[in-house]
Amino acid sequence: MESVVDRFIRYAKEHTTSDPNSASFPSTERQVVFMKKLEAELKEIGLHEVELDKNGYLMATIPANITDQLPVIGFIAHVDTSPDFAGENVQPQIVENYNGNPIKLKNGVTINSDEFPEILQYKGQDIITADGTTLLGADDKAGVAEIVTAAELLLKTSKIRHGKIRIAFTPDEEIGRGADKFDVKKFGADFAYTLDGSEVGELEYENFNAAGVKITIQGRSVHPGYAKNKMINAVLTAQKIISMLPPVQRPEHTDGYEGFFHVTSLNGNVEEAE
Repeated sequence: MESVVDRFIRYAKEHTTSDPNSASFPSTERQVVFMKKLEAELKEIGLHEVELDKNGYLMATIPANITDQLPVIGFIAHVDTSPDFAGENVQPQIVENYNGNPIKLKNGVTINSDEFPEILQYKGQDIITADGTTLLGADDKAGVAEIVTAAELLLKTSKIRHGKIRIAFTPDEEIGRGADKFDVKKFGADFAYTLDGSEVGELEYENFNAAGVKITIQGRSVHPGYAKNKMINAVLTAQKIISMLPPVQRPEHTDGYEGFFHVTSLNGNVEEAE
């Protein structure tokens, strides 16, 4: 039986970045390519009712091994990775027996406890990181690997008694579309848990709501020598709009239930900015 670490590393090497600018669903074909591989794997290890639908949602069943009538439990994870950083040619590496010192990666990237104090919780344990040139994709390939490995274990042993379990893998979570076409009725779980958390032992029972907006600013380009009262600089207009957002409501200044405005990108020139 493949270990959860080996399975995660294999999954992490699959390119599944989603694309917020795509009108298709799922937003990238590469997610479907991985889903098809995952579909074949689920069938190979013996899951029942394995189905990949036209929207890129993969569902399967671990049959009950007891006769008691119990609620159906579901476990869910998403296969896409964030488009905010490179997700192709991921090279995971294992830092064995992490000693608390900075972890130096390629491109001058360093993981240290000054910036990420929570890493010290894993001192003495093995840590998996990317090599510094891409993201790792543990969000949420770790969840996918955990669910598949647990499913294989439950199918191989009768020592753990359980009712019917449903599992599902979804696309496009990173761009806010993961639940858009999820068929809740077909999934058929009475209770379900998403394996997409942060720290070991953490259980989240709430989620946040967010809305996104893309603003395109049309400027007016005029030769600088004749621009007085004529030029409208789209980039400077964008800066003015950003400056109107309350500084205390930026992500770096908020916590808990506090809302925030998060400017993710600004591109443009005098004529147009976005």
